[in-house]
Amino acid sequence: MAEVTLSGPFFDARADGIMHDLQHEAVTTVGQQAYADVMTNLDTSIRHPTPYYETQVRTENLGDSVKVNDRGVIYGPWLEGVGSRNKTTRFKGYFSFRRAAQSVQEQVPKLMRSVVERAVRRLNG
Repeated sequence: MAEVTLSGPFFDARADGIMHDLQHEAVTTVGQQAYADVMTNLDTSIRHPTPYYETQVRTENLGDSVKVNDRGVIYGPWLEGVGSRNKTTRFKGYFSFRRAAQSVQEQVPKLMRSVVERAVRRLNG
């Protein structure tokens, strides 16, 4: 007769907590990077910055996701380039949020490497 003993995080419910932490840390990390990229884009694009708009950009935790927004500032769509006035004026927008979204999508594998490595170390512990 052979006896097999299974132990460790996968078998005693610790994995659930570790995976929950992994998800939270992954979403937070990507959200923070998206925020940083939006702010960098604004800093390098706006010729005559006023502090108001940049102080309105924030991250918002939505449970399983994080959203970066400008709190609905009335001229936000115009600055982004998606407002109705962009069609009738020479200013076509800074595209700060769209450029940040594209940049973050490219960075996700690098951003997740350390997050996943920490979770795997905990799962192996």
